[in-house]
Amino acid sequence: MVLHEAAGALDWVMDKSLVLGYSKIGPALRRAWWPADPAATALVGRHVLVTGASGGLGLAAARGFARLGAVVHLTGRDAGRLERARSALLQEQLLAQVRVRVADVSDLAATAEFARGFAAEVPQLHAVVHNAGVMPPKRTTTAEGHELTLATHVLGPHVLTCGLRDALAGGRVVVVTSGGAYGQRLQVDDPEYLTGDYSGVTAYARTKRMQLVLTKLWARALAPDGITVHSMHPGWADTPGVADSLPRFAALTGPLLRDADAGADTAVWLTATADPIDTGGFWHDRRRRSTHYAPVGIETPDQVERFWRFVREQTGVPAAGETAPGA
Repeated sequence: MVLHEAAGALDWVMDKSLVLGYSKIGPALRRAWWPADPAATALVGRHVLVTGASGGLGLAAARGFARLGAVVHLTGRDAGRLERARSALLQEQLLAQVRVRVADVSDLAATAEFARGFAAEVPQLHAVVHNAGVMPPKRTTTAEGHELTLATHVLGPHVLTCGLRDALAGGRVVVVTSGGAYGQRLQVDDPEYLTGDYSGVTAYARTKRMQLVLTKLWARALAPDGITVHSMHPGWADTPGVADSLPRFAALTGPLLRDADAGADTAVWLTATADPIDTGGFWHDRRRRSTHYAPVGIETPDQVERFWRFVREQTGVPAAGETAPGA
Protein backbone atom coordinates (compact mmCIF):
# COMPACT_ATOMS: atom_id res chain seq x y z
CA MET A 1 0.00 0.00 0.00
CA VAL A 2 2.79 2.42 0.93
CA LEU A 3 4.62 1.60 -2.31
CA HIS A 4 1.41 2.14 -4.31
CA GLU A 5 0.78 5.50 -2.64
CA ALA A 6 4.39 6.57 -3.20
CA ALA A 7 4.15 5.68 -6.89
CA GLY A 8 0.91 7.64 -7.17
CA ALA A 9 2.48 10.68 -5.53
CA LEU A 10 5.54 10.51 -7.78
CA ASP A 11 3.36 10.11 -10.84
CA TRP A 12 1.36 13.22 -9.86
CA VAL A 13 4.52 15.28 -9.36
CA MET A 14 5.86 14.14 -12.72
CA ASP A 15 2.59 15.03 -14.43
CA LYS A 16 2.50 18.54 -12.98
CA SER A 17 6.18 19.16 -13.72
CA LEU A 18 5.55 18.61 -17.46
CA VAL A 19 9.21 17.88 -18.28
CA LEU A 20 9.36 14.77 -16.11
CA GLY A 21 5.91 13.55 -17.15
CA TYR A 22 5.72 14.50 -20.81
CA SER A 23 9.27 13.69 -21.92
CA LYS A 24 10.79 10.25 -22.42
CA ILE A 25 11.51 10.23 -18.69
CA GLY A 26 7.79 9.65 -18.10
CA PRO A 27 7.37 6.17 -19.56
CA ALA A 28 10.88 5.15 -18.49
CA LEU A 29 9.86 5.56 -14.84
CA ARG A 30 6.14 4.83 -15.03
CA ARG A 31 6.61 1.37 -16.52
CA ALA A 32 7.47 0.27 -13.00
CA TRP A 33 3.89 0.77 -11.86
CA TRP A 34 1.60 1.20 -14.83
CA PRO A 35 -0.98 -1.48 -15.84
CA ALA A 36 0.16 -4.64 -17.58
CA ASP A 37 0.52 -4.84 -21.35
CA PRO A 38 -2.41 -6.28 -23.31
CA ALA A 39 -2.17 -9.97 -24.16
CA ALA A 40 -0.10 -10.67 -27.28
CA THR A 41 -3.23 -11.91 -29.08
CA ALA A 42 -5.57 -9.25 -27.70
CA LEU A 43 -6.67 -7.97 -31.11
CA VAL A 44 -6.52 -11.11 -33.24
CA GLY A 45 -9.42 -11.06 -35.68
CA ARG A 46 -10.51 -7.57 -34.65
CA HIS A 47 -10.67 -4.54 -36.94
CA VAL A 48 -9.18 -1.20 -35.91
CA LEU A 49 -9.47 1.99 -37.96
CA VAL A 50 -6.79 4.68 -37.52
CA THR A 51 -7.11 8.14 -39.06
CA GLY A 52 -4.02 10.14 -39.91
CA ALA A 53 -2.09 6.88 -40.04
CA SER A 54 0.50 7.57 -42.73
CA GLY A 55 3.19 8.61 -40.24
CA GLY A 56 4.02 9.76 -36.73
CA LEU A 57 1.73 8.71 -33.91
CA GLY A 58 -0.88 7.21 -36.24
CA LEU A 59 1.62 4.87 -37.85
CA ALA A 60 3.09 4.00 -34.45
CA ALA A 61 -0.37 3.13 -33.13
CA ALA A 62 -1.05 1.04 -36.23
CA ARG A 63 2.22 -0.79 -35.61
CA GLY A 64 1.11 -1.58 -32.08
CA PHE A 65 -2.26 -2.86 -33.24
CA ALA A 66 -0.68 -5.04 -35.92
CA ARG A 67 1.65 -6.59 -33.35
CA LEU A 68 -1.41 -7.57 -31.33
CA GLY A 69 -3.00 -9.28 -34.32
CA ALA A 70 -5.51 -6.67 -35.47
CA VAL A 71 -6.72 -6.09 -38.99
CA VAL A 72 -5.55 -2.48 -39.24
CA HIS A 73 -7.20 0.04 -41.53
CA LEU A 74 -5.07 3.10 -42.29
CA THR A 75 -6.64 6.31 -43.53
CA GLY A 76 -5.10 9.59 -44.63
CA ARG A 77 -5.20 12.16 -47.39
CA ASP A 78 -2.14 11.03 -49.37
CA ALA A 79 -2.32 7.68 -51.16
CA GLY A 80 1.43 7.49 -51.66
CA ARG A 81 2.23 8.07 -47.99
CA LEU A 82 -0.38 5.50 -46.99
CA GLU A 83 1.14 2.87 -49.25
CA ARG A 84 4.59 3.60 -47.87
CA ALA A 85 3.21 3.26 -44.35
CA ARG A 86 1.63 -0.06 -45.25
CA SER A 87 4.88 -1.30 -46.77
CA ALA A 88 6.80 -0.29 -43.66
CA LEU A 89 4.40 -2.24 -41.44
CA LEU A 90 4.60 -5.31 -43.65
CA GLN A 91 8.40 -5.18 -43.67
CA GLU A 92 8.34 -5.31 -39.87
CA GLN A 93 5.57 -7.90 -39.66
CA LEU A 94 5.20 -10.06 -42.74
CA LEU A 95 1.87 -11.54 -41.64
CA ALA A 96 0.28 -8.24 -40.64
CA GLN A 97 -3.13 -7.49 -42.09
CA VAL A 98 -3.02 -3.86 -43.19
CA ARG A 99 -5.51 -2.12 -45.45
CA VAL A 100 -5.32 1.44 -46.71
CA ARG A 101 -7.91 3.88 -47.96
CA VAL A 102 -7.70 7.55 -48.81
CA ALA A 103 -10.00 9.69 -46.70
CA ASP A 104 -9.97 13.34 -45.62
CA VAL A 105 -11.79 13.68 -42.31
CA SER A 106 -12.06 17.47 -42.74
CA ASP A 107 -14.49 16.90 -45.65
CA LEU A 108 -17.71 16.24 -43.76
CA ALA A 109 -19.81 15.02 -46.68
CA ALA A 110 -17.07 12.70 -47.91
CA THR A 111 -16.50 11.44 -44.36
CA ALA A 112 -20.18 10.56 -44.01
CA GLU A 113 -19.99 8.64 -47.28
CA PHE A 114 -16.78 6.93 -46.18
CA ALA A 115 -18.41 5.85 -42.92
CA ARG A 116 -21.35 4.32 -44.76
CA GLY A 117 -19.09 2.36 -47.09
CA PHE A 118 -16.71 1.27 -44.35
CA ALA A 119 -19.53 0.07 -42.08
CA ALA A 120 -20.97 -1.99 -44.93
CA GLU A 121 -17.56 -3.62 -45.46
CA VAL A 122 -16.66 -3.97 -41.77
CA PRO A 123 -19.91 -4.46 -39.84
CA GLN A 124 -18.04 -5.28 -36.62
CA LEU A 125 -15.40 -2.69 -35.79
CA HIS A 126 -13.48 -3.03 -32.54
CA ALA A 127 -12.18 0.54 -32.43
CA VAL A 128 -11.68 3.81 -34.26
CA VAL A 129 -8.64 5.86 -33.28
CA HIS A 130 -8.92 9.54 -34.15
CA ASN A 131 -5.38 10.72 -34.84
CA ALA A 132 -5.70 12.94 -37.93
CA GLY A 133 -4.34 16.39 -37.17
CA VAL A 134 -3.35 19.68 -38.77
CA MET A 135 -1.74 22.95 -37.68
CA PRO A 136 -2.09 25.44 -40.56
CA PRO A 137 0.11 28.56 -40.42
CA LYS A 138 -2.81 30.79 -41.40
CA ARG A 139 -6.57 30.54 -41.12
CA THR A 140 -7.79 28.11 -43.75
CA THR A 141 -11.34 27.02 -44.50
CA THR A 142 -12.59 23.81 -46.04
CA ALA A 143 -14.81 23.71 -49.12
CA GLU A 144 -17.74 23.45 -46.71
CA GLY A 145 -16.71 26.70 -45.00
CA HIS A 146 -15.29 25.42 -41.72
CA GLU A 147 -11.99 26.43 -40.17
CA LEU A 148 -9.59 23.60 -40.98
CA THR A 149 -8.47 22.57 -37.49
CA LEU A 150 -12.08 22.56 -36.27
CA ALA A 151 -13.17 20.42 -39.22
CA THR A 152 -10.23 18.01 -38.83
CA HIS A 153 -10.19 17.62 -35.05
CA VAL A 154 -13.85 18.03 -34.09
CA LEU A 155 -16.52 18.08 -36.78
CA GLY A 156 -15.11 15.35 -39.03
CA PRO A 157 -14.45 12.95 -36.16
CA HIS A 158 -18.01 13.49 -34.94
CA VAL A 159 -19.37 12.59 -38.37
CA LEU A 160 -17.13 9.53 -38.59
CA THR A 161 -17.86 8.27 -35.07
CA CYS A 162 -21.61 8.62 -35.40
CA GLY A 163 -21.52 7.15 -38.91
CA LEU A 164 -19.76 4.06 -37.54
CA ARG A 165 -21.95 3.76 -34.44
CA ASP A 166 -23.69 0.55 -35.45
CA ALA A 167 -20.43 -1.12 -36.48
CA LEU A 168 -18.80 0.04 -33.23
CA ALA A 169 -21.47 -1.43 -30.94
CA GLY A 170 -19.61 -2.84 -27.95
CA GLY A 171 -16.34 -1.34 -29.19
CA ARG A 172 -14.13 1.63 -28.42
CA VAL A 173 -13.33 5.14 -29.58
CA VAL A 174 -9.92 6.62 -28.77
CA VAL A 175 -9.10 10.27 -29.41
CA VAL A 176 -5.45 11.29 -29.69
CA THR A 177 -5.43 14.81 -28.30
CA SER A 178 -2.71 17.01 -26.80
CA GLY A 179 -1.48 18.42 -23.54
CA GLY A 180 -1.77 21.76 -25.33
CA ALA A 181 -5.45 21.64 -24.44
CA TYR A 182 -4.49 22.65 -20.91
CA GLY A 183 -3.64 26.11 -22.20
CA GLN A 184 -7.07 26.86 -23.67
CA ARG A 185 -10.64 27.21 -22.51
CA LEU A 186 -13.63 25.85 -24.40
CA GLN A 187 -14.43 28.33 -27.17
CA VAL A 188 -18.20 28.40 -27.53
CA ASP A 189 -18.61 32.00 -28.70
CA ASP A 190 -16.11 31.75 -31.57
CA PRO A 191 -15.55 28.07 -32.40
CA GLU A 192 -14.64 28.87 -36.02
CA TYR A 193 -11.87 31.29 -34.93
CA LEU A 194 -13.36 34.22 -36.83
CA THR A 195 -12.08 36.98 -34.54
CA GLY A 196 -8.63 38.01 -33.33
CA ASP A 197 -5.23 37.33 -34.83
CA TYR A 198 -5.13 33.75 -36.03
CA SER A 199 -2.49 31.42 -34.67
CA GLY A 200 -2.17 27.84 -35.85
CA VAL A 201 -0.81 26.78 -32.47
CA THR A 202 -3.75 28.40 -30.68
CA ALA A 203 -6.26 26.91 -33.12
CA TYR A 204 -4.73 23.51 -32.54
CA ALA A 205 -4.90 23.83 -28.75
CA ARG A 206 -8.45 25.20 -28.86
CA THR A 207 -9.70 22.23 -30.84
CA LYS A 208 -7.81 19.83 -28.60
CA ARG A 209 -9.74 21.33 -25.66
CA MET A 210 -12.91 20.72 -27.67
CA GLN A 211 -11.87 17.10 -28.13
CA LEU A 212 -11.67 16.60 -24.37
CA VAL A 213 -15.19 17.91 -23.99
CA LEU A 214 -16.38 15.90 -26.98
CA THR A 215 -14.97 12.73 -25.43
CA LYS A 216 -17.33 13.07 -22.48
CA LEU A 217 -20.26 13.96 -24.72
CA TRP A 218 -19.66 10.95 -26.95
CA ALA A 219 -19.30 8.75 -23.89
CA ARG A 220 -22.72 9.85 -22.70
CA ALA A 221 -24.36 9.56 -26.12
CA LEU A 222 -22.85 6.22 -27.14
CA ALA A 223 -23.13 4.39 -23.83
CA PRO A 224 -26.46 2.77 -24.83
CA ASP A 225 -24.59 1.00 -27.63
CA GLY A 226 -21.92 -0.30 -25.25
CA ILE A 227 -19.28 1.92 -26.86
CA THR A 228 -16.58 3.26 -24.55
CA VAL A 229 -14.84 6.51 -25.41
CA HIS A 230 -11.42 7.66 -24.22
CA SER A 231 -9.06 10.52 -25.01
CA MET A 232 -5.32 10.51 -24.41
CA HIS A 233 -2.33 12.72 -24.98
CA PRO A 234 1.04 11.37 -26.09
CA GLY A 235 3.33 13.69 -24.19
CA TRP A 236 6.23 15.23 -26.08
CA ALA A 237 6.85 12.85 -28.95
CA ASP A 238 9.41 13.05 -31.74
CA THR A 239 7.19 13.03 -34.82
CA PRO A 240 7.32 14.73 -38.23
CA GLY A 241 4.32 16.84 -37.20
CA VAL A 242 6.15 18.31 -34.24
CA ALA A 243 9.31 18.93 -36.26
CA ASP A 244 7.39 20.64 -39.08
CA SER A 245 4.89 22.67 -37.04
CA LEU A 246 6.96 23.43 -33.93
CA PRO A 247 10.60 23.46 -35.07
CA ARG A 248 11.84 25.64 -32.21
CA PHE A 249 10.15 23.45 -29.60
CA ALA A 250 11.52 20.33 -31.29
CA ALA A 251 15.03 21.77 -31.33
CA LEU A 252 14.92 22.80 -27.66
CA THR A 253 13.44 19.57 -26.35
CA GLY A 254 14.98 17.16 -28.87
CA PRO A 255 17.05 15.10 -26.40
CA LEU A 256 14.01 14.71 -24.14
CA LEU A 257 11.41 13.77 -26.74
CA ARG A 258 9.94 10.28 -26.48
CA ASP A 259 9.74 8.27 -29.68
CA ALA A 260 6.49 7.81 -31.57
CA ASP A 261 5.91 4.30 -30.19
CA ALA A 262 6.08 5.63 -26.63
CA GLY A 263 3.77 8.47 -27.57
CA ALA A 264 1.22 6.06 -29.04
CA ASP A 265 1.49 3.53 -26.21
CA THR A 266 -1.55 4.68 -24.25
CA ALA A 267 -3.73 4.73 -27.38
CA VAL A 268 -2.72 1.13 -28.09
CA TRP A 269 -3.30 0.11 -24.47
CA LEU A 270 -6.74 1.77 -24.31
CA THR A 271 -7.72 -0.02 -27.51
CA ALA A 272 -6.44 -3.46 -26.58
CA THR A 273 -6.52 -3.90 -22.81
CA ALA A 274 -8.94 -6.33 -21.21
CA ASP A 275 -8.92 -4.27 -18.00
CA PRO A 276 -12.30 -2.66 -17.27
CA ILE A 277 -12.03 1.09 -17.90
CA ASP A 278 -14.74 3.66 -17.25
CA THR A 279 -15.81 5.59 -20.33
CA GLY A 280 -15.19 9.29 -20.90
CA GLY A 281 -11.71 9.64 -19.37
CA PHE A 282 -8.60 11.55 -20.40
CA TRP A 283 -5.41 9.46 -20.21
CA HIS A 284 -1.64 9.78 -20.36
CA ASP A 285 0.90 7.04 -19.78
CA ARG A 286 -1.85 4.53 -18.89
CA ARG A 287 -3.25 6.67 -16.08
CA ARG A 288 -6.40 8.77 -16.03
CA ARG A 289 -5.64 12.50 -15.82
CA SER A 290 -7.54 15.66 -15.01
CA THR A 291 -8.82 17.56 -18.05
CA HIS A 292 -7.58 20.81 -16.50
CA TYR A 293 -4.09 21.54 -15.22
CA ALA A 294 -5.59 23.54 -12.33
CA PRO A 295 -9.18 24.11 -11.16
CA VAL A 296 -9.63 27.28 -13.21
CA GLY A 297 -11.28 27.94 -16.54
CA ILE A 298 -13.47 24.85 -16.25
CA GLU A 299 -16.30 24.86 -18.75
CA THR A 300 -19.80 25.26 -17.36
CA PRO A 301 -22.65 22.83 -18.11
CA ASP A 302 -24.27 25.55 -20.24
CA GLN A 303 -21.09 26.00 -22.28
CA VAL A 304 -20.81 22.25 -22.80
CA GLU A 305 -24.39 21.97 -24.01
CA ARG A 306 -23.93 24.98 -26.32
CA PHE A 307 -20.85 23.33 -27.78
CA TRP A 308 -22.71 20.03 -28.20
CA ARG A 309 -25.53 21.81 -30.00
CA PHE A 310 -23.04 23.59 -32.26
CA VAL A 311 -21.32 20.33 -33.25
CA ARG A 312 -24.59 18.61 -34.07
CA GLU A 313 -25.97 21.57 -35.97
CA GLN A 314 -22.84 22.01 -38.07
CA THR A 315 -22.55 18.32 -38.92
CA GLY A 316 -26.25 17.52 -39.17
CA VAL A 317 -25.51 14.40 -37.17
CA PRO A 318 -27.65 13.75 -34.07
CA ALA A 319 -26.36 11.96 -31.03
CA ALA A 320 -27.36 8.36 -30.43
CA GLY A 321 -31.02 8.06 -29.50
CA GLU A 322 -31.78 11.69 -30.35
CA THR A 323 -33.47 13.38 -33.27
CA ALA A 324 -31.56 15.83 -35.38
CA PRO A 325 -31.50 19.40 -34.07
CA GLY A 326 -34.58 21.28 -35.13
CA ALA A 327 -36.44 18.12 -36.09
